[in-house]
Amino acid sequence: MSCCAPGAEDASRPFAADDDIALASRPLGNGLRQVELSVPGVHCAGCIATVERALTSLKGVEHARVNLSTRRVSVRYREGATPPIPATLAAAGYPAHPAEDAASGADRELSLLLRGLAISGFAAGNIMLLSVSVWSGAEGATRDLFHFVSALIALPALVFGGGIFYRSAWTALGHGRMNMDVPIAVGVTLAYAMSLYETVTHGHHAYFDAAVSLLFFLLIGRTLDHVMRDRARAAVLGLARLEPRGAIVIADDGSRDYRAVPELKVGDRLMIAAGDRVPVDARVESGNSELDLSVVSGESAPVAAGRGTIVRAGSLNLTGPLIIVAVRTSSNSFLAEMLRMLETAEGGRARYRRIAERVSALYAPVVHLGALITFVGWMAVEGDWHRAMTIAIAVLIITCPCALGLAVPIVHVVAARRLFEAGILVKDGSALERLAEIDCAMLDKTGTLTLGQPRLADAASIDPDLLATAATLAAQSRHPLSKAIAGAAPGAGRALSNVTEHAGLGIEGRDGRGVWRLGRACWARRDGCGDGTVLTLDGREVAGFSFHEDVRPGARNAVAWLQTHVGPVEMLSGDAAEPCASVASVLGIALVQSSLLPAQKVARLEGLRAEGFKPLMVGDGLNDAPALAAAHVSMAPSSAADVGRAAADFVFLRPSLDVVSLGVEVARGARGLVRQNIAFAIAYNAVAVPIAVLGYATPLVAAVAMSLSSVVVVGNALRLMRPARADGSAFPIAAEAV
Repeated sequence: MSCCAPGAEDASRPFAADDDIALASRPLGNGLRQVELSVPGVHCAGCIATVERALTSLKGVEHARVNLSTRRVSVRYREGATPPIPATLAAAGYPAHPAEDAASGADRELSLLLRGLAISGFAAGNIMLLSVSVWSGAEGATRDLFHFVSALIALPALVFGGGIFYRSAWTALGHGRMNMDVPIAVGVTLAYAMSLYETVTHGHHAYFDAAVSLLFFLLIGRTLDHVMRDRARAAVLGLARLEPRGAIVIADDGSRDYRAVPELKVGDRLMIAAGDRVPVDARVESGNSELDLSVVSGESAPVAAGRGTIVRAGSLNLTGPLIIVAVRTSSNSFLAEMLRMLETAEGGRARYRRIAERVSALYAPVVHLGALITFVGWMAVEGDWHRAMTIAIAVLIITCPCALGLAVPIVHVVAARRLFEAGILVKDGSALERLAEIDCAMLDKTGTLTLGQPRLADAASIDPDLLATAATLAAQSRHPLSKAIAGAAPGAGRALSNVTEHAGLGIEGRDGRGVWRLGRACWARRDGCGDGTVLTLDGREVAGFSFHEDVRPGARNAVAWLQTHVGPVEMLSGDAAEPCASVASVLGIALVQSSLLPAQKVARLEGLRAEGFKPLMVGDGLNDAPALAAAHVSMAPSSAADVGRAAADFVFLRPSLDVVSLGVEVARGARGLVRQNIAFAIAYNAVAVPIAVLGYATPLVAAVAMSLSSVVVVGNALRLMRPARADGSAFPIAAEAV
């Protein structure tokens, strides 16, 4: 069964011109822009290769990835001259549509499939009733009449049911390529033509019932496949529905205007009534309320929000009205980031997917050559063209790589949904594969093993003037220790100039007294010695700071699970030795490296990889971003700095660190299911093709077998959705080997 979507091209308006791309795209920084397009004509692995090859050949295009389940393509290109993306896709036979139009429209493809299925089923049932009389002994004019009536009944089935395959096949052939619907269209047409020939020549047997039943079973399989895919990506669709259509904007003169979410700009003041969802990332300007942050953090317990609180897009305002100020546009909001990560879950070029795509790409020429050889062989052996043609049709239909084409991406889509429901976002399928391979874990301390909300322990013993100066410097940083210092002296500010943050080291500023530094003692002090966090003036230490930290929920269980099921667990932290040792002793971590600079963390990870290890890195801070990128695979909490989330392969939304063990278990389960699916797809073709070539499978049996092969693959992938154990621990999802 192929996974085509013919007819869906008209579900939304196509792009009128290439200039529309610039309007629909969003900036990424570093001179890059990205646009998401709906390409409903994408059917299979061959279509993916054609689209990506056409787009990456354009000048200025840096990256193009197709998502088979959502039938979307993500294109990243250089700013300046906009590449002719719509024209290129149209020339290749894949008209592009705005992604938002396709998302908001009705499921026209399912409507077409159900209509074709109903007409084909009705026709098949009536033709079978007429066939009973023929097979019971009707002869002469009576038999010919029944055959002619059957031919007329079969025509609507070919038009409405077969049209789904014909349109797709014609589009492919018109652009000089093949797809999986070409042999199906050829097979159905030959079956009808042979039956019509028998009718015109007064033959004893016509096979209109087999031809129409063939369509009926093909459409059953395709409809099931469509429904199961929608179920697999229900997380994406459900999350998209959480974004409100618009919001009330309060102008400077106090007037209020309702605007669509894409029209909201940074700095807009928005009125969020109780019961409304926050449309964009924003800061509360006035009002007090409680928020449901289940979308953001995975926790349903209400959280208080007041002046200064940062609220994420998708949060639900529960109790009172809020006036908020937008700090990001909708395309860059937290909710949009989650949507993009979910939709690209299957887009990575994992090893198994590359293998499946290469095999699927050989399908069209091989299957047609095989059918031709089968026809010639049977003609040479028996000389019966009717039997030879019937067997060749069965070979055309039964030999389908759809199960192989679906084997990897459908598992990645289901795994992404399973992880999302557990509070984990995954960037792509290759990250899933890499997470299943880890054999050691490197964990940051502050914000990862701890909640990242340390409290200043000795504020009362510090000179108020020095504390105010330190708080002024700390207010310029998002580092958890800086937040603790700034929070210890709220409202106490000093006039400092040239304030600069040095990632992983500290913050520097100037005033009339000299150069102030707040951060690592080895960086802030003139002699480059010492440990911990200090405040210095012209290199001379004037104050030191110590902190209390709370261990993140689930950290002890996560560390124990990783030590048992993965391998060695090591703490890599930039903090001082004493607090690192304290947290490590509580969690049972024997390997601890403290006072590390970002480059030293990267060096440790690169050293492990050079020795053949595949380390997992879990971190959250700005200084962890290089290490997250250097690891074999990485995870970060949603509270991490933007650059940390961008560098990580996974982002977890819940406060508990138990999600790390669940993520590894789901990734390993996905790897097992991918292997099972690939093995099943190869075994299916290895068994089915010889049976068809030897003449033991009719076209109808071939249609049933081909449809079931894809349904089995999709159904097997859905096993990842099995629930956790009663005690809340992760459920073993699949065997590692077939």
